[in-house]
Amino acid sequence: DNLSDALKKLKITTTDSTADSLEGCLDCLLQALAQNNMETSEKIQKSGVLQVFASLLTPQSSCTAKVANIIAEVARNEFMRNPCVDAGLIPPLVQLLNCKDQEVLLQTGRALGNICYDSHEGRNAVDHAGGAHIVVDHIRSLCSKTDPASEKLLTVFCGMLMNYSNENDTLQSQLINMGVIPTLVKLLGIHCQNAALTEMCLVAFGNLAELESSKEQFAYTNIAEELVKLFKKQIEHDKKEMIFEVLAPLAENDVIKLQLVEAGLVECLLEIVQKTVDSDKEDDVAELKTASDLMVLLLLGDESMQKLFEGGRGSVFQRVLSWIPSNSHQLQLAGALAIANFARNDGNCIHMVDNGIVQKLMDLLDRHVEDGNVTVQHAALSALRNLAIPVVNKAKMLSAGVAEAVLKFLRSEMPPVQFKLLGTLRMLIDAQAEAAEQLGKNVKLVERLVEWCEAKDHAGVMGESNRLLSALIRHSKSKEVIRTIVQSGGIKHLVTMATSEHVIMQNEALVALALIAALELGTAEKDLENAQLVQILHRLLSDDRSAPEIKYNSMVLICALIGSEPLQKEVQSMAFLDVVSKLRSHENKTVAQQASLTEQRLAVES
Repeated sequence: DNLSDALKKLKITTTDSTADSLEGCLDCLLQALAQNNMETSEKIQKSGVLQVFASLLTPQSSCTAKVANIIAEVARNEFMRNPCVDAGLIPPLVQLLNCKDQEVLLQTGRALGNICYDSHEGRNAVDHAGGAHIVVDHIRSLCSKTDPASEKLLTVFCGMLMNYSNENDTLQSQLINMGVIPTLVKLLGIHCQNAALTEMCLVAFGNLAELESSKEQFAYTNIAEELVKLFKKQIEHDKKEMIFEVLAPLAENDVIKLQLVEAGLVECLLEIVQKTVDSDKEDDVAELKTASDLMVLLLLGDESMQKLFEGGRGSVFQRVLSWIPSNSHQLQLAGALAIANFARNDGNCIHMVDNGIVQKLMDLLDRHVEDGNVTVQHAALSALRNLAIPVVNKAKMLSAGVAEAVLKFLRSEMPPVQFKLLGTLRMLIDAQAEAAEQLGKNVKLVERLVEWCEAKDHAGVMGESNRLLSALIRHSKSKEVIRTIVQSGGIKHLVTMATSEHVIMQNEALVALALIAALELGTAEKDLENAQLVQILHRLLSDDRSAPEIKYNSMVLICALIGSEPLQKEVQSMAFLDVVSKLRSHENKTVAQQASLTEQRLAVES
């Protein structure tokens, strides 16, 4: 009843009320809201008093702070936010941000923050009224003040900006352009003892850090130093988690990666790993994962990675190595991924292979052959693939038994594992004739490759299978390998590969097909005919968009194919002479010369 009376009085008395009667009505509303916010808010909405509030929000009135407080309270309910906007409350609230009274500013900041929470309409109205700009200016001018009242106001204003821009790229960009990032970083440094304000800053950073443009601004501040300093002080899991949520998106930026490494984040992460590795408490398991994942992310930057590698003598590198034989799948994964990241230049790869890393990775793979952890398999194979890139490492890794270790995963039905397995083998046999021949005669492997060449749902696996088939022929130059591939039905895939959209794959296919034609034409003749190779070559030579090397290798292949009677007939029936004679004037000299030679061969044969 008191509430109903107060609402009635408010509607009547706003025009000619005394301040005292108004105060009494507002106190009654605040009391009712404290007892039952939702029900009271519904009554306020139905009574039409929200429209009345707009006229009460004046800097001159002694009741202004209470009115703003009531709006802040009702706007805690989702169903009240749009009605607050519709009642025209945003423009007068934004105007109040210009007043000097701390209590009015505090309640106004709360009201605007709550109206913006998860409300598109609320945010738009505040944006339209220019509220964010005034709040950013307030934060800037209050930033260095450490008295409790200023810190309380800063906390409310940071919260308001957070609600205003949460998950809204446009409004986040607007705040970034206003230069809010350096201000918030400064704020964090000055007020790191104030838990509530620190928390607001972190959530605001988490909001903004997802945007690419923010990372460039963060890189010009001492955010790395401040976050690491703050991180070292934290004991509670939730607080650490909060800082992690800011660190992860920021660490995607290479400049910030290096700053974080220099600020000592890695030591903090290694300490967490050491403390949590043997625990099965939920919080510890989560922290172990977050810390080791972040460690791997820091190694994705070239400078930060090289700094931590320290010529392979770095303590961080050594600690990460010790993760690989660990019993924790999470650490095995992070360790293998870290090695894959360290293995991004020849110098590091050579050093690691010379210092026994290959055996550690093979032992790890061995632990995951039967019903193994797919992510660990994938990571260990990634590391081996990268280590196999330098020429000097290939023979060492082959003699260490890497090919045999990798082949144990031929049975895998997981495309990511298949993809890395194929890439590793392809890297290992590059220019290694003996290994290429040995693998190329392995019927199980070749049959699996042919099967994966048809994996249309997994373009990566399909592409790598084709490339490995071609590589087995190109590097072994072995008749037996070619016969194995013909018998397993691989020819049609190599012919299809010659039409790939990637020039490098087209070229690898054409070179392999030329070797087949030179070494085992009789065996492959039927399959080449069925795969319509001659028609495809005609198309490649006629197409002006074909790269010079494609034209060159297509002509080399044509010259080899005319050693087969049925294929020669196809060549003659397709007027190749016309196409080839045009290529004699090609701008690429090698292509032009090959065109002359091919024309002569074709003329002789016809």
